[in-house]
Amino acid sequence: MRAQPLIVALVLSLTGCGAIPGLPYRPADPPTPSRAASPAASPSQSQSQSPSQSPDATPSASATPAPSATAQALTVPQARTAMRTWVAQYNAAIKKRKWWRSNARLDALFVEGALHEGVLERNREGFGWKPAHKPINPTGTPAVYVPRPERQPPAGDWFIAKATYRDTKGHSRPHVLAFLRSPGQSFRLAVATPVHWGQRMPEPLLDADGYIADMDDEMAAAVAEEYRNFWNGDRNKEGDSGYRLAKDSYSRKAFPRVNKGLYVGFAGRGSVFGFRTASGGMFFLFALLNDAKSVNNVLSEAVLVPKGGKAVQELGGSWFS
Repeated sequence: MRAQPLIVALVLSLTGCGAIPGLPYRPADPPTPSRAASPAASPSQSQSQSPSQSPDATPSASATPAPSATAQALTVPQARTAMRTWVAQYNAAIKKRKWWRSNARLDALFVEGALHEGVLERNREGFGWKPAHKPINPTGTPAVYVPRPERQPPAGDWFIAKATYRDTKGHSRPHVLAFLRSPGQSFRLAVATPVHWGQRMPEPLLDADGYIADMDDEMAAAVAEEYRNFWNGDRNKEGDSGYRLAKDSYSRKAFPRVNKGLYVGFAGRGSVFGFRTASGGMFFLFALLNDAKSVNNVLSEAVLVPKGGKAVQELGGSWFS
């Protein structure tokens, strides 16, 4: 069912894309981190989801690789190379005609919340619009943030990257991305968002080998839950997690406009990636997702909790429908 023109205009004013309710998702199986220092896994998002081949396609699942006890340690240079490899594969894939209709292409590039990239393009196709995805051509050398090898989860490993490239509107700006891989597989994009104008990524606390310090997983889960409470409009639960969105946050400004459009509440989240900052705070990157049977929007967030603080500061955010 199509949205009314007024609703579409309200959504487009914020996001630049429309929505078609009810597009099905096909479950796939990403690694489920099981260590406290790994990306904080969500009990409600233990599986990734990807768009099905067609709106009437029957869901199918791919096998989950068994955790490897002898996985090769990921180094900072290797992470930087992995990002360059992924960017090359992404740029090649989006040149293919209707690339968003191929499960194989989507599964090779994306996992968890980032699999919604295929849904975004299918939405645009449904409205008769041109594809929105553009090539990624980073300027300068991307920064990468990698946990120590022994702190990676047994079911795979991950890293965060910061890179400057043009957004969908053609503006050059920093973006922050998280990549995740299962044993024996290549890295795939799990979540990404541009950094807000006027904001900067915090400096991580690094050890002597250049690895990031572990994030606080209890705080990570609480902050992500606070965002879910806020965006689901449950003001009775706001602050129950122990944290609260800062008064000048992107979400507080965006939600009143988004809620007038085709907004659907978030059922859960993907993994939370993050690190301890040099100033003693915590940086988190995560995505909120709808129910797997009807994915209409995804919220990606890059946030900072200052040392000793309870007000969550948004460094980057992107709401897509």
